[in-house]
Amino acid sequence: MRPHTPARRRPTALVAAALALALTPAPAAAADPDGHRRPHHPHRPPGVSAADRALAAPSLREDLTRERFYFVMADRFENGDTSNDTGGLGADRLASGYDPTHKGFYHGGDLKGIIDRLDYVEGLGTTAIWLTPSFENRPVQGEGENTSAGYHGYWITDFTQIDPHLGTNEELEQLVDAAHARGIKVFFDIITNHTADVISYAEGSSEYVPKSEVPYRDAAGREFDDREVAGSDAFPALDAQTSFPYTPVLPTPEDATVKVPAWLNDPTMYHNRGDARFDGGESDQYGDFVGLDDLFTERPEVVEGMTDVYRAWVDFGIDGFRIDTVKHVDTGFWQSFAPAIRQQALAAGNDDFFSFGEVYDADPEFLSRYTTEAGLQATLDFGFQDRAREFGSGGATRALQEFYALDDHYTDADSNAYSLPTFLGNHDMGRIGAFLRDDAAGGADDEELLRRDQLAHALMYLTRGQPVVYYGDEQGFTGDGGDQDARQDVFASRVGTYNDDDLIGTDATTAQENFDTSHPLYRRIAELARLRERYPALADGAQVHRYASDGPGVYAFSRISDEDDREHLVAVNNSEQDRTVTFDTFSPRTAFRGVWPAGTGSVRSARSGEVTVTVPALSAVVWRAAAPLRRSWRAPTPVFTTGDTVGGRAEVGVDVPGGGFDQVTFAYRVAGARGWTRLGTDDNAPYRVFHDVADVPEGTRLEYRAVVRDHSGNLAAAGTSATVVAPPPETPAGPGSVTVAGSFNSEIGCTEDWQPGCEQAGMALDPATGLWTLAVDLPQGSYEYKVALDGGWAENYGAGGTANGANTALVVPPGGARVVFTYDHATHLVTAALG
Repeated sequence: MRPHTPARRRPTALVAAALALALTPAPAAAADPDGHRRPHHPHRPPGVSAADRALAAPSLREDLTRERFYFVMADRFENGDTSNDTGGLGADRLASGYDPTHKGFYHGGDLKGIIDRLDYVEGLGTTAIWLTPSFENRPVQGEGENTSAGYHGYWITDFTQIDPHLGTNEELEQLVDAAHARGIKVFFDIITNHTADVISYAEGSSEYVPKSEVPYRDAAGREFDDREVAGSDAFPALDAQTSFPYTPVLPTPEDATVKVPAWLNDPTMYHNRGDARFDGGESDQYGDFVGLDDLFTERPEVVEGMTDVYRAWVDFGIDGFRIDTVKHVDTGFWQSFAPAIRQQALAAGNDDFFSFGEVYDADPEFLSRYTTEAGLQATLDFGFQDRAREFGSGGATRALQEFYALDDHYTDADSNAYSLPTFLGNHDMGRIGAFLRDDAAGGADDEELLRRDQLAHALMYLTRGQPVVYYGDEQGFTGDGGDQDARQDVFASRVGTYNDDDLIGTDATTAQENFDTSHPLYRRIAELARLRERYPALADGAQVHRYASDGPGVYAFSRISDEDDREHLVAVNNSEQDRTVTFDTFSPRTAFRGVWPAGTGSVRSARSGEVTVTVPALSAVVWRAAAPLRRSWRAPTPVFTTGDTVGGRAEVGVDVPGGGFDQVTFAYRVAGARGWTRLGTDDNAPYRVFHDVADVPEGTRLEYRAVVRDHSGNLAAAGTSATVVAPPPETPAGPGSVTVAGSFNSEIGCTEDWQPGCEQAGMALDPATGLWTLAVDLPQGSYEYKVALDGGWAENYGAGGTANGANTALVVPPGGARVVFTYDHATHLVTAALG
């Protein structure tokens, strides 16, 4: 669901939980160039203990890492059964929500339509279908021109039934069975944060009331802090009339029982504090999401109730969850919910059940908190989306190098960046085709846009993570912006603002159905899926940086799997000229055969391991080594770079000499204790993990261990120690002022556009979060912006947080909107969200 700010709050760190150590199986035998296995006894030098051998492990791939998702909004895909178009609610559009001419109402797509089009979905190379929320929704909400329908699925009233506009529970079972028969998983988009907007407030206001002004009171009238008793039996009973800053009321008698399960009808199960401000503060977790009733997720009844709801869908046969609005829920909820759902899946015999959260933020350090601290298996990789858009539009490829170097923030004992679902656009922010068109500012014809679109998809399929194709992108859909403007029909549409879109790679429009398997984007994505299937190292092999440029040009990297030690070279070129570059490999004097695209010739590395390749303009190329890496006889000994003190979320790292394909497992213990706790395994330089020691008492002495496992299974180890100190400040010294300078400045009272010193465009600093924000009302239109520091252009940041970078595009929909800009000086990222 579309959040209204990407502001970054930093949850309170928790002490890393102790993890059981498992003995690592003996490394596989090495392979001769002819593919035969040969015996090899790894070298274990003196100093490598039995405990080190138990710690040594390859980089984790336990969670799903090889899926290829197709993200589909059922109402907009295919109408397989016209009898359910109105959901059995009659012809009145304001009762049924059905109006196929309006972009904000139901259009008729359903589960039967997806079943009918499984050939099309499978032909794209899909291994997992991700459905937008499919539970029964409040059909219509809003008033006047803001009236719209629950076609998107985010206004749930019954968490146990499929929305009748989409079909029945039985038809969902048919879809799951039919997909499974083709080897395709089915993922549900789920919501734990809120329900439909049913509750109103007797006071007639919805302005957020902070806890500091009106704290919660128990049923006896005593003030209490919900965070101190969150999730526990000590959470007190509440009274709807006296416990909240607002008095919850239900407008009609029918509303008193409209929600299922029945416990959801109890108004004390909600926060009742008014609407979220989406400013990165308290209200983001306690406020109603644009009026939607915000669940009191700190209550143990809510934790258990929502867990029971989704346990039932696990038992139904669903293969995984995408979890909506994760950052709007307290961390403690996820620490209970996530393991309970995994345990339910294991009990049901589904060892591969996989959940990933939507945390609308592009900062890997912040995103990773939800996998390392909150316990989710993965989060949607908004950071990748941001950098992939910049890359596709011709940005400096150095930004990709810098981005992937932050993957180490995700590395811990049970997760890492290889599980992250990656995407180029979605139903909230908009489509990649629209981004590329807008970034080109009218300077790219259809042929160039098609090539850039194909290049962006190639980057997504050839880099780490699990690619997600947003339905319709494979047909060149563009749209006029995000939200409703990015939710076109694939079956013949009757919406005028959809049918006037210029699609990429075709002369077709959305006025006709678009299930064209010959479309160049459909064919390219299917081709990339087959490539990734044939060479699994391209899916989840280690990703090792090789080359990047300070402007448009080549980004090159290796992909290599511990299973076969066969190095793959990937080079992508986002410039409009062919580029020849030279970079290192793991494989000296080795032939690399061109495997994609067809007709790519071979290249050979030099004695030094360097290889020189030419990459055509706006293209991607893949080569594969003709032989595995040569056998090694001794692992390099790591050298710790960690200092003698650590604090906060501390970087623990080593240098590994030799530049080979090595994997480093990190562990720690309190000095003098027995046994080690594994922190995680890193498979590419810089070798490091981030150890959360914020709650470890100051003065505690910790011992660290690093065990190197080279590609032949040889081991080497080293140790160090450090004393825990107070965590360093998270926010560096910032500028005196920050201004959002852009093409809308005159609309907000500046004397002219692009005015870096305009007072009305100045942002305010929140000392608690370290974030700068500005909220303004803008009329409909297409704008561009960046941030300027200290009232001038000497220091400014554009798309992707790049210094002197490209302008960032902003599209305000008809009727205008409140826009909240947020700037993080720690990352230099500036973002805008529509309120």
